[in-house]
Amino acid sequence: MGAVNIRGAAPQQDRGPKQDRGPKQDRSRATRRRLLESAVECLAAHGWSGSTVTVVAGHAGVSRGAAQHHFPTREDLFTAAVEFVAEERSRALRELPRPASVPEAVDTLVGLYTGTLFRAALQLWVAASNEPQLGPRVTALEARIGRETHRMAVELLGADERRPAVRETVQGLLDMARGLGLANLLTDDGARRARVVAQWAALVEEALAGG
Repeated sequence: MGAVNIRGAAPQQDRGPKQDRGPKQDRSRATRRRLLESAVECLAAHGWSGSTVTVVAGHAGVSRGAAQHHFPTREDLFTAAVEFVAEERSRALRELPRPASVPEAVDTLVGLYTGTLFRAALQLWVAASNEPQLGPRVTALEARIGRETHRMAVELLGADERRPAVRETVQGLLDMARGLGLANLLTDDGARRARVVAQWAALVEEALAGG
């Protein structure tokens, strides 16, 4: 019976640490994600110069020591934030609803450039121009996001890029949307933006129809 008891007890001893590790790993992942989300929000709100590790940690509700446990340096934090922004923007693209018309598709695509993720990405672009450790990674990730955005725009618009000038029309739309996103950083000019988007939607619809 002693042998049975030992065999019965051993699995309980093994399970204990495993059960402990699970919640700890979950908490660690949750803290890491909170820090990355806060880094994005701080970048969008305060820019690169105002987004220190201390500021991000405070926004995330964790201690500076906890932040540095996950990201020992500011560069580590914001390099990870570059990847996080890229993944979140990719997810946003994949989850876009399928609009019923070209004007709806144009409006949806423009919306990608007026939110927090774009504002944070823009701050990273600016920082990357002066921070050598960020530059190559931001460039590579933005190239990937650019390709995904173009592909998604083609799908949303139902565009056939085998036809003349269609590819250029789609890319011109995205360039216009990016410009509107930049303008939105300074002031919320929603009424003017709506008129510009409506005009572009008409031009895109005409181009796609072969007019």
